Amino acid sequence: MEILILIIFIAGYLLIALEHTVDINKTATALITGVLCWTVYVFNADYHLVSHQLLEQLGEISSILFFLMGAMTIVELIDAHDGFELINSRITTRDRRKLLWIVCLLTFFLSAVLDNLTTTIVMVTLVAKLVKSAKFKMLFIGMIVLAANAGGAWSPIGDITTTMLWIGGQISATSIVGKLIIPSLVSLLVPLIIATFLINGELQSSEVGSLKDANVRASEREQRLVFISGIGALMAVPAFKMITHLPPFMGMLLGLGLLWMLTELMHKGKDKEQKQRLSVMRALERMDVPSVLFFLGILLAVGVLQNTGQLTALAGWLTQTFKQEELILAMIGVLSAIVDNVPLVAATMGMYSIEVYPVDHSFWILLAYCAGTGGSLLIIGSAAGVAAMGLEKIPFGWYLKNITWLAMVGYVAGIGVFLIQESFV
Repeated sequence: MEILILIIFIAGYLLIALEHTVDINKTATALITGVLCWTVYVFNADYHLVSHQLLEQLGEISSILFFLMGAMTIVELIDAHDGFELINSRITTRDRRKLLWIVCLLTFFLSAVLDNLTTTIVMVTLVAKLVKSAKFKMLFIGMIVLAANAGGAWSPIGDITTTMLWIGGQISATSIVGKLIIPSLVSLLVPLIIATFLINGELQSSEVGSLKDANVRASEREQRLVFISGIGALMAVPAFKMITHLPPFMGMLLGLGLLWMLTELMHKGKDKEQKQRLSVMRALERMDVPSVLFFLGILLAVGVLQNTGQLTALAGWLTQTFKQEELILAMIGVLSAIVDNVPLVAATMGMYSIEVYPVDHSFWILLAYCAGTGGSLLIIGSAAGVAAMGLEKIPFGWYLKNITWLAMVGYVAGIGVFLIQESFV
């Protein structure tokens, strides 16, 4: 039974990694893999035991999915009101080097508040309007991917893998921010300093482009109010969890409900077409549902490996073979550039017990860093990279030649800073 489940999991994993080669959407593969693994398990074990384990697993997965759905909807609602234009309209510098630093630092901190995927989409769209030179534009976009992944790693809501660890109880919001903000910032600053010497000159365009949607009919006051309220709702989730001790998705759903009520009252007097365009219902339609279903499928598959004891056995083998946990985590980070980091982190959470590594142990903190920033090593290694590749057609080979080495230097530097930090703090 265990061998058959493992074969199904590996086959599904390979199809997910080769999504663009086999031309099969990874969400479909993940759903099939998850269901097949549980099907094989239930045919070879006690039905009541498997049903109980599945319900427990579904409870853990649902908390992640509801959190993601709430966050995605809030971000889409802000975007529907052109809220991100408030940021874009304030970037006026014409110097490419200054613009690179502004864009990267803005991406770093914005991705910690939103998420690295959304932030990448916003910033890549902005850069595409500002930088006309294809050579410099690709360098800007490559650095945006590094900045988005680095920024998401130190925030409980900035990257799906960090969110998984936070919701799973392996890390707390205050600990992840306090212990990872400096290593994550170093992982960006080192390649950013190097990239500064690879770019020069002024922007070719004399005007700063706008991301404002001509179809949106929200006033400036409404635009500002939704932006501030939405960002405030996202930032309040960690505080809600600390105060109430309820799961984070409860705070996210509360924030979505309040923002939903606000926008309903705000657009109460408008005609039906205007209200629909700016409504939460339209934001829900634009939400990335395939990504949510992908997480569901892959986490279900990993849950079988956990319940059949295969992850625990793998953890023991890794520990005996490589001894040092830092080396194991560094390898997981590099591997996350080749395969999706969601199943990697889910597997690691199942491999290592919270009794062995308690809440906020350096093991979990370093895992969040490695899984979050390691994906920058390849353009297909993170959601941010895949989004950038799709938006501006960044060639895989170009990224490998020009950005991968910068990402590796930053990745290693961040690990070094984290280990030094842990030694003295």
